[in-house]
Amino acid sequence: MGTDGKTVRVATDVGGTFTDLVYFESDPVTGEQTIRTAKVDTTPPNFAQGVLNVIGKADVDLNTVDFLAHGTTVVINALTERRGVKTALITTQGFRDVLEIARANRPDYFNLKWVKPAPFVPRYLRREVAGRLHTDGQERQPLDLSQLPQILDAFRADNVQAIAICLLHAYANPAHELAVLNEVRRLWPQVSVVASHQITREWREYERSSTTVLSAYVQPIAARYLDDLAAGLRDSGYKAPLYIMQSNCGVDSVEHARQTPITMVESGPASGFWAAAQLGHLIDEPNILGLDIGGTTAKCALIRNGQVSIKTDYWIERNRINAGYPIMVPVVDLVEIGNGGGSIAWVDDFDKLHVGPQSAGAVPGPAAYGNGGTHITTTDANLMLGRINPDYFCGGHVKADLPAVMHGLNALGQRLKLPADEIARGIVRLANDNMVNALKLVSLSRGHDPRELTLMAFGGGGAMHAVALAQELGVNKVIIPRSASVFSAWGMTLSDLRRDLFINRFVDTAQAGNLEQTQQFLDELSGTAREQFVAEAIPPQHVELQVHCKLRYQNQEHSVEVPLNPHECLDADWALIEQRFHGLYEQHYTYRLQAPLEIIGFHLVATAQIGKLTPQALPITGRHVSDACKGQRRVDYAQEGCHNASLYDYDLLEPLMTFFGPAIVEDAGTTVVVHPGNRVHVDRLGNLHIMING
Repeated sequence: MGTDGKTVRVATDVGGTFTDLVYFESDPVTGEQTIRTAKVDTTPPNFAQGVLNVIGKADVDLNTVDFLAHGTTVVINALTERRGVKTALITTQGFRDVLEIARANRPDYFNLKWVKPAPFVPRYLRREVAGRLHTDGQERQPLDLSQLPQILDAFRADNVQAIAICLLHAYANPAHELAVLNEVRRLWPQVSVVASHQITREWREYERSSTTVLSAYVQPIAARYLDDLAAGLRDSGYKAPLYIMQSNCGVDSVEHARQTPITMVESGPASGFWAAAQLGHLIDEPNILGLDIGGTTAKCALIRNGQVSIKTDYWIERNRINAGYPIMVPVVDLVEIGNGGGSIAWVDDFDKLHVGPQSAGAVPGPAAYGNGGTHITTTDANLMLGRINPDYFCGGHVKADLPAVMHGLNALGQRLKLPADEIARGIVRLANDNMVNALKLVSLSRGHDPRELTLMAFGGGGAMHAVALAQELGVNKVIIPRSASVFSAWGMTLSDLRRDLFINRFVDTAQAGNLEQTQQFLDELSGTAREQFVAEAIPPQHVELQVHCKLRYQNQEHSVEVPLNPHECLDADWALIEQRFHGLYEQHYTYRLQAPLEIIGFHLVATAQIGKLTPQALPITGRHVSDACKGQRRVDYAQEGCHNASLYDYDLLEPLMTFFGPAIVEDAGTTVVVHPGNRVHVDRLGNLHIMING
């Protein structure tokens, strides 16, 4: 416990541009809560230093902290920037080239010069061992490890630092992989090694191979990072457990995260969308279109009935010209594009203006930062249009370099033969168009009408663009969370310990007795999931299980996840489960079939409560909304023209206050752009509800 019996929770989130912190203190006697936030520049390549910097800036005494959660981009950065270690692959005889053959998903179909993305492990570092399993896990050919010593000798000679092991059908039976794994550890204890069954128990050989290789590629980097972070925190006085945010919206112990760091690949975005779902529960908004705009990227995800969708169909670097690389781990079902506050505006050879995906990052950052940056970014365009206050830039900690902004805009204007203000409007509109398309991918493209959803925008740039995006999509309400600029870190303070288990098991539901046998298997699987937490000293009564059944029509390729209700059994309640499948399938694909169903696997979600805190309502002092008004400023709303907008100090707004646009709400970490005709209401937690049609 913290000082005087208070509970203190801290969360830190390392982004591509900024490192954020949320400090949450609660007094169990009085119920009084204290929340502090802080933000500093991210410090690559020593990201752990940025975490210590933000803790220092927030004046946090780590001796009093009971819980510290951490989210990081170190894994995704190591992958996209190719900063992992030299990695080798051991696989089943005859399957050495699965990694390079990949899928026949050539995105740039008509480009005769298209080149397939190079595998992370070149062919000379991919070796085979004899031995074979059937699809049901039965041994077809005994494993032969006689060549393994020579294979490892060759890897040593090539300075390999990590080894990935992925054998055929290990998802059904990991026995052969375990034998190889144990022998590698015996023969070469110093090397970093990971086997596919430690990460995923799903079929699809290429996806499993890719996942295992990418995990091995980043494992030494992530382990060193987590060790440095843990040591730095200990040296600064932190004594409680350190938790690491995972891509599945839960936190996990640092020891478990260190073993399979690939599960951290989207830890920052995951916590933001988890926070959106939790906030939606608190304010009775179960259906949310979540939008996170940071300095480098914009990410969006759909939240239905208060649930964030978790999938294992995740790819990095996948776009219209690149097939990308699959990672088969539980990740929030999101769409991410290279459009953030630091996204660079540029002109191509045909004099066409573009925004992103390149980013100015934290250093040198946008031109307005005054750090020598010459590229104009989305942030610079918003500053030029009067949406950002030049006298309160970055919360007043940075003096906006307006001459540098004008110089950069004029340079683009000379190229396009347009004035600076038109260039700025064009940049904002292009950024908005890119983000609208991403939002449509997680809503309209999946059978959900945006008009039935609420847009919740967060991150440093979310509130700047949210209303314009909502107007384009037909969304009627926008919610800007309090502390939106550090919302992902805030979400970590609300997270439970969580692990997702995906496992394949093929079942013909029409065959007598299959459902009863499968229910027995599911009961055993559930018991194993509970035992994992109990083994880590977590009381059984704190562990909850949610089971999803993966179903498809007979002989189809892909499946639909159907959640099972508590105490529901496959054999006794099959008719209800089948009915839910038909409804979900029709929502996804617009039709249903009169055909038998097949079970192809299960998704188990095991969560354990670790004392998360719930925000309380803010006090009402009786202050009038006019007391929060700081004056007016001329603001260019692009398509809606220029207006005199009222300026509000977010810190002075309190529950039940209402005002109308055009308006700008200024916070130290973000700026809320309220368009003409919008009505704004402050709820009991201090969040802004913006009604688009007044």
